Amino acid sequence: MQKPSIPKGTRDFSPSEMVKRDYIFNVIKGVFINYGYSPIETPAMENLSTLLGKYGEEGDRLLFKILNSGDFLSKTDPAKIQEKDTNAFAMEISEKGLRYDLTVPFARYVVQNRNDITFPFKRYQIQPVWRADRPQRGRYREFYQCDADVVGSNSLLNEIELLQIIEEVFSLLKIKVTVKINNRKILAGIAEVIGTPESVADIATAMDKIEKIGKDGFVEELTSREIPKESIDELCSYIFSSKQSLVTTDYTNEDKIKFLKSWLLDSETGKKGIEELIIILSILSTTNPSLNIELDLRLARGLNYYTGAIIEVRSDDVPIGSICGGGRYDDLTGIFGLKDVSGVGISFGADRIYDVMEQMKVFPSEVTASVRILIVNFGEKEQNQCLEMLKKIRKAGIPGEYYPDAVKLKKQMTYANLKKIPYVLLAGEEEIKSQQYTLKNMITGIQEKLTVAEIIEKLRQ
Repeated sequence: MQKPSIPKGTRDFSPSEMVKRDYIFNVIKGVFINYGYSPIETPAMENLSTLLGKYGEEGDRLLFKILNSGDFLSKTDPAKIQEKDTNAFAMEISEKGLRYDLTVPFARYVVQNRNDITFPFKRYQIQPVWRADRPQRGRYREFYQCDADVVGSNSLLNEIELLQIIEEVFSLLKIKVTVKINNRKILAGIAEVIGTPESVADIATAMDKIEKIGKDGFVEELTSREIPKESIDELCSYIFSSKQSLVTTDYTNEDKIKFLKSWLLDSETGKKGIEELIIILSILSTTNPSLNIELDLRLARGLNYYTGAIIEVRSDDVPIGSICGGGRYDDLTGIFGLKDVSGVGISFGADRIYDVMEQMKVFPSEVTASVRILIVNFGEKEQNQCLEMLKKIRKAGIPGEYYPDAVKLKKQMTYANLKKIPYVLLAGEEEIKSQQYTLKNMITGIQEKLTVAEIIEKLRQ
């Protein structure tokens, strides 16, 4: 018989892992709520027409498509197969797909519920997404995103607030990070000054991969997209070989802005992007001076819907890729029929954050155990009193257990150790008579005689 398995790129989570994951979710959720964001949820699957064409060619390839039920091939146009148009054929046999991210479903939600929403609308959403990607360290096919978005406001104060959220979340999680920032208008300005304004999406996609593909891969990518050689050469001279190379980290944010002002002097779009960056960086230097924020001109965030500021967060201590990202999208709702509703959002990658925290061992010790106390089972004679004590302990908001079987004490203590339960309560016949119970700290081994009220107070501390 074949052993059961799960699809590559997906994972089971043990109770101890779930406690830690819930800790991450609760920290992020608490910050979202504190900043005035309200929760929503959307279905795991969306109509494929909602998803296709929103993430670029690469994103379309990574969509998980759900086959129509029944004999779906009988309704298929054979010509679509011959044309080798993957998207057209997919639409023939699949009407639905698993969501790729939370932003496009959110835009669809806003349009469908526009009459019930108060703008600007601030929402958070913590749900899984799916991508048919090649599984590798830090990259999964099923993973959770924790999103916060504001729609219905053009103010750059929204970008600043989201960056403040980023700093607060990672401070609480004890992860040192570098926040990289850029602006898609600057990328549009670069496309203009090298003479290919229509190729901004192609340039953005290629620049987003520079770290992985290097100069040769970058040139090959742009060449395959039929961008003229002279335009590619000019771009490469700034990215790879100039003394003021866009790749270097030797320059301050002010140096890079000064360089951009001279390079994009003839691009109104580019100058607008520079102006937005200056405002954001200037305000944050006053409100959040400890935030490690770096202007990275390679940053593109390959998703097609971004139009303004783009953000990416990296751990300073664990090389795992982006652990949070986002940006401004001026008209994502427009593709669903609601024009001129600008939005901006960020998304925390909970799975990568978990991997970083696990590697750095920064989870608080108290989150390793969901149960705080185990009451030892001595037998039927003490059972009712123990259950009554457990009821009081739980009512006080302290998670507790009563061992179900009256087995040897050693076995019950081993159970507590394996589950990392920090306290064990021994309530034998003599303890019940005196109302003084033995509370054992399983970490230090120290035992104390306490009343139920004193035990509850101690566990609360």
